[in-house]
Amino acid sequence: MKSGFVILDKPSGMTSRQAGWRIAKMFGQRKFGHIGTLDPMASGVLPIALGEATKMIPYLDGTAVQKGTRHEALGNSRDKEYEFSIKWGIETDTGDMDGNIIKENTRCPVPSAQCLFRACAELIGEIEQTPPVYSAIKINGKKAYELARKGIDIEMPVRRVEVRELRVELDKFTVKCSAGTYVRTLVQQIIEKINQKSRTTNTNHEHDFIGTTNMIRRTGSNGFLIKDAVSLDFLENLYNNSPADIIAYLQPIDFGLEDILVLELNETDAMRFDQGQVISNQEPVISGLRRVYHSGKFLGIAELVGGQLKPRRVMNN
Repeated sequence: MKSGFVILDKPSGMTSRQAGWRIAKMFGQRKFGHIGTLDPMASGVLPIALGEATKMIPYLDGTAVQKGTRHEALGNSRDKEYEFSIKWGIETDTGDMDGNIIKENTRCPVPSAQCLFRACAELIGEIEQTPPVYSAIKINGKKAYELARKGIDIEMPVRRVEVRELRVELDKFTVKCSAGTYVRTLVQQIIEKINQKSRTTNTNHEHDFIGTTNMIRRTGSNGFLIKDAVSLDFLENLYNNSPADIIAYLQPIDFGLEDILVLELNETDAMRFDQGQVISNQEPVISGLRRVYHSGKFLGIAELVGGQLKPRRVMNN
């Protein structure tokens, strides 16, 4: 069984977990995970970690980063990039086309290009978002969408996110944003900005614009790009006809960790590292995380503090 990453172009219509399971099955792995989650209706970049590569997920999605453990932390490397579009004239309870229609106006016009440009410009920078009730965020240990489907009222926590770029061209939007940004919420914020302006400037204003997200495609996630992704259909066809060839689409365990400094160990220290032992007498250089190798072989992740190298994730090679 091979460990590593598959950069999947997830199709619309399945959960991220279902997509990961199908990838793991092809590669003969029982243990798998994914970096970030895509809604079932969303498509695009979904990095799937197989086997030992699951140990690297916290170092790729930023959850393992603590102040001082990495040079300047992750910067913008956790950014997400999406393409999305809006269907005007309806509003759903989920914010996308998978939900139930709660408002409908067949006469609702499409906002002008000027209105859309202005609304997008006003949302660039740090903004507050309330995540959708129908999301995988956990409330008291339960996923929000599970509680919502049971009719339980939920108060979703407000979060601060950053929209670095937000553009519209014809009927398609593109956004580059920080981790934790919800596109479905962003769509409603765009619509609200348009309505706020319309109410104050248009004396003939009668009806608010309404809309819902009808397409979300992630084109970048944590440094993984859509140009490097492979479709599920392609992999399954290849597996069914020439199963040995799918290995070409498995990236190494240390893929995507380029912003963590490298430390090469001698044979003695490499053996100690494999056993999870702290290695002393390291050169007093900058503290922080290290990718640890011996003779070109990736051994795992360690933290260098005060001349001591402390194993954090050791590969079971």
